[in-house]
Amino acid sequence: MIYSPELKPAVFLRRYKRFLADVILDDREITVHCPNTGSMQACLVEGSQCYLSDSNNPKRKYRYTLELVTSVSGHFACVNTLRANTLVAEGIDTGLVAPLAGYCEMLREQKYGEGSRIDILLLSGCGKRCFVEIKSVTLEIAPGEGFFPDAVSSRGQKHLQELMLMRRQGHRAVLFFCVQHEGIRSVAPADHIDPVYGQLLRQAVNAGVEVMAYKSRLSAEQLVLTEAVPVVLV
Repeated sequence: MIYSPELKPAVFLRRYKRFLADVILDDREITVHCPNTGSMQACLVEGSQCYLSDSNNPKRKYRYTLELVTSVSGHFACVNTLRANTLVAEGIDTGLVAPLAGYCEMLREQKYGEGSRIDILLLSGCGKRCFVEIKSVTLEIAPGEGFFPDAVSSRGQKHLQELMLMRRQGHRAVLFFCVQHEGIRSVAPADHIDPVYGQLLRQAVNAGVEVMAYKSRLSAEQLVLTEAVPVVLV
């Protein structure tokens, strides 16, 4: 995914009211949109470099959006969770995500289950369906070790229930961890943060839901899905 225009460098100051952040851009302090519902734990460092996308819309209340931050470990992390769906879709389309290759059609944000929307629905020529739920991973606790979620997620718990429902109905169901933190080399459930999620994730795996994780390369010019990393469930 190529940023157009290229992201603008800024200095991160603080995040507050969940969807707002203050930064210094061109020697002035401004408020920007923060598109992340999680805690962003270990991703926010006051005075560190960050990058913003520009809507080029002067009528928008917050013209700029926080995209990349410098994490506690010094690695870039993409905190715009909306980017994960695009990265994964591109990875499937180019054949990078080999386990999800071979489908003839890809649909986005389709209704399914009990009032939910699946991030990606893959369709085969013979009518088979593959439901792909995507989660953005940015929480690094120990060096290289990524965890999800970074806050208690009732929504994430519901999505696991929905994937298990699809599996019971005979469809293929996939939970896809999109690692948007350059220091993370493996992903595990954050049992210490949301033990219910961890329990449901293991239950889902036992029910036939597939779990995979791919990491990405981040820069002010583009985001690129690169390679698979291990998912640790023990």
